[in-house]
Amino acid sequence: MAYRVVIVEDHRIMREGVKALLERSGEFAIIGEADTGTEGVELAQEAHADIAIVDIGLPGLDGIEVTREILRHAPDTKVVILSMYDDEESVVNAIRAGARAYVVKRSSSSHLVEALRTVCHGGSYLSPNISDRLLARIRRGGPEGPVSHPLVEQLTPRELQVLRLIVEGKASKEIAVMLNLGVETVRSYRKTMMKKLGINNVAGLIQVAIAAGIVGKARHQA
Repeated sequence: MAYRVVIVEDHRIMREGVKALLERSGEFAIIGEADTGTEGVELAQEAHADIAIVDIGLPGLDGIEVTREILRHAPDTKVVILSMYDDEESVVNAIRAGARAYVVKRSSSSHLVEALRTVCHGGSYLSPNISDRLLARIRRGGPEGPVSHPLVEQLTPRELQVLRLIVEGKASKEIAVMLNLGVETVRSYRKTMMKKLGINNVAGLIQVAIAAGIVGKARHQA
């Protein structure tokens, strides 16, 4: 059965393009469209959508507020942000609002389909260029940078150490060597962190790293 999708986008050409792309895939059914944030919130709630694709730059309620409102009224709907912007502040704000994916409009069309597939299966997704840049910031920040955020305060210093290395893309065997631990011990840390943070995949760990400021603070306020 196709996943039920609503599109909240104020540019008709973009909306029609997304609709055509998803309908061609055969995996998604477009059950509604809206061109304002307020209409989008109402539509997602009334249509019982599986996914809401939301433009971040909507008139009136912007995509961040729309994400919060959709999840308040329809918590089972997964929000995928579609944006012209790839700055860290926009990404962090979207993730903190509850978005499960952030796709830059200039990305390949296949990235949007991949994002939707990922969130439908319980994962999270960031456009590759965003992921690459955030990981580069983590590496530049060093392995022992301070972290202060309620989301990770429950993690031990060793768990934070493992988290940073996981987000850098290191496999359990690599982490074991770097930290002089057994592979099973590293895997145990991974499972414990996921349980504490209520997530079940590496994409979720990246999401936590962003929200916790491991990737660095945004330089300007919205």
